[in-house]
Amino acid sequence: MQKPSNLLPEGFHDALPPYAEAASRLERDVLDTLASHGYARVTPPLAEYEDGLTEQMHGASRSDLMRFVDPISQRTLALRPDMTMQIGRIAKTSLADRPRPLRLSYSGQVLKLRSGQLQPERSRLQIGAELIGSDSVIAASEIVSVAIEALERAGVTGITVDFTMPDLIDILAAGPLPLNEAQIGEVRGELDMKDAGGLSAMGATGYLPLIEATGPFDEAMARLREFDTDGLLDSRLDGVSRIAASIKGKASLTLDPTERHGFEYQNWFGFTLYAESFIGALGRGGSYEIARPDGEPEAAVGFSLYPNPLIDAGFGAKTSEQVFLPLGHDQSAGARLREEGWRTVAALSDKDQAEALGCSHILNGDQPEPL
Repeated sequence: MQKPSNLLPEGFHDALPPYAEAASRLERDVLDTLASHGYARVTPPLAEYEDGLTEQMHGASRSDLMRFVDPISQRTLALRPDMTMQIGRIAKTSLADRPRPLRLSYSGQVLKLRSGQLQPERSRLQIGAELIGSDSVIAASEIVSVAIEALERAGVTGITVDFTMPDLIDILAAGPLPLNEAQIGEVRGELDMKDAGGLSAMGATGYLPLIEATGPFDEAMARLREFDTDGLLDSRLDGVSRIAASIKGKASLTLDPTERHGFEYQNWFGFTLYAESFIGALGRGGSYEIARPDGEPEAAVGFSLYPNPLIDAGFGAKTSEQVFLPLGHDQSAGARLREEGWRTVAALSDKDQAEALGCSHILNGDQPEPL
């Protein structure tokens, strides 16, 4: 007899008990938090026409698309690698006439064409919120605060918020520290690696102070203000400082003003969420723009959480007591126990055993008794 295969494609796995249930509970906790702040749920489809998705995408995200031909329309479809651009499409089409600011939340699986070392899964859960129609300091502060609250609701402690300014190099390159397009990419690469020698070797010594302007928020911000001798960045630095002040005491705060990984389409403000005992980011967010049908940009700010590491670590899991219902048990007693919050497992034959089925209690008459 041939042994059944349980081989799945690289980067994919089954969600088994108790992790599947923990994932549902964690997802519900986060979405309930977002709903409590007025974020209405939307659910875009897993696949869309490729040209429709790529129209909304920026940067390297296009390389994450898994494509296939729709046998009905004969057009190329793509599976979403991220849900944020779908929310933008919905906001500017189906919900274009809704009053702004528009608060939307979402949750679903996204698919990456390739996996990474820190994130080997190619399919993962994404939960997030977008506030469309404003990217003001007040709007950004709300988004960061709600993201922290959502993680806390899921049981996460030791949260760190790392702020960044995604368009900082573009501003400097077009002003006091000129760079051409090729040089901008090289400088970003050296800054990502915090390679002072590399910057010096390419003659970009003016960008060296940005390496030092990284670390605990207050100290890094002070260095960044010292660097900004012409006041070119005043409004941005003031805005980020006000956002940080609004969440002071809720999380640890750091600043890495040149961080670009995961911020391909954000503009003046971005943030990454970390937590103690977890390697890598649990989520990211920031400000960006949506292109409206009339060609005018619409400001927006939002965040996305990727809770798979939390689920794998047991967050969302809940120990529940199960009552074994023997053959011929009182049906009304079983119904009453379920109404009270118990889980019941009914025997299907006299061979069923309570302990083998994971039960902690057995129904005796109309009352559960510990095994």
